Amino acid sequence: MPNIKSAIKRVKTSEKANLANSQAKASMRTAVKKARVAKAENADNAQELVREASKALDSAASKGLIHKNAAARTKSRLAKQA
Repeated sequence: MPNIKSAIKRVKTSEKANLANSQAKASMRTAVKKARVAKAENADNAQELVREASKALDSAASKGLIHKNAAARTKSRLAKQA
């Protein structure tokens, strides 16, 4: 544990940010996985799930959780499966 006050604050804020980023990234992965499974099973709501996954990917890219090209590539692959 750091002794300097600003370093202590930094540790606290980085832990909070890490938790928030982990949750956002996990929900993005879940959305993408749901869309892929729905496409594979020819589900009725597959298009809606792809749209939600695209939204989650864009959100993650804008927050810097994943690279913008990685988001575009994943969105492209999802759309291609349709």
